[in-house]
Amino acid sequence: MNDATRFNRPEKPTWCPGCGDFGIQTAIKKALLKLNLEPHQVAIASGIGCSGKMTQWVHTYGFHGLHGRAVPVALGIKLANHDLTVLAVGGDGDGYSEGTNHFIHACRRNVDVTYIVHNNGVFGLTTGQISPTGPQGFKSPTTPQGALERPLNPLALAIVSGANFVARGFSGDPEMLAELIAAGVAHKGFSLIDVFQVCASFFPARSFQWYKEHTYDLITDPNHNPADRDKALKAALQTADRMPLGIFYRGDAPAHEDGLPQLAQGPLVQRDISNVSIASLMEELV
Repeated sequence: MNDATRFNRPEKPTWCPGCGDFGIQTAIKKALLKLNLEPHQVAIASGIGCSGKMTQWVHTYGFHGLHGRAVPVALGIKLANHDLTVLAVGGDGDGYSEGTNHFIHACRRNVDVTYIVHNNGVFGLTTGQISPTGPQGFKSPTTPQGALERPLNPLALAIVSGANFVARGFSGDPEMLAELIAAGVAHKGFSLIDVFQVCASFFPARSFQWYKEHTYDLITDPNHNPADRDKALKAALQTADRMPLGIFYRGDAPAHEDGLPQLAQGPLVQRDISNVSIASLMEELV
């Protein structure tokens, strides 16, 4: 296999034409190449939704889990074999609705996993119901008169919950997104990469052009400092007119697995369990 195509698979994605998932798939592959990783060094856990297919179309280890459960699966993979680079991939409905509790505690726990969220404001796979990040007033099959609730702010939630690395990219700029993903993977601890993702089928109003007109790069803000948590939160709360892209926060908290004595002697998957017997447990519990 050509070195530059080692994360390709022969299967072709079945996403809708114009879907932002294509850009995210490209960015993930570019990020893994930038980090000089090999397919056997990477595992991707995904949830249910259009984003959940990522495990089938990127050539790495993969686990396609349940709706809202991509994060705990990814954490389990990392703790079982912390030599692996582990990504969790999900949608805004998957991760910010069904999976909210997992998301908050993953931020707090700070296991070294990078979480990439396809954020388009709708449940795309089930024909466009509004998600927790959909805008107030949005009309969908579940909100035919317009949504009453204000949208969830995942970046602010991640920052106040203790995430060690918080960034946001755009599916229409895979080069910038690849840089953000690579930076998140390289940073030790839980990393959130929220991605503004175009859903051409069920939210066409937020097109590639709309996002280009309503976003800007944080690197152009001379007052922003990603090491300053307060400034990061202030940037995350910018939701009117133009929304920032880039690295919001980069902390230095120790990763959860670094404090676990069980992992000090190496990955759990490399332990010799030939002398371990569970007979007494089976007799007690079965």
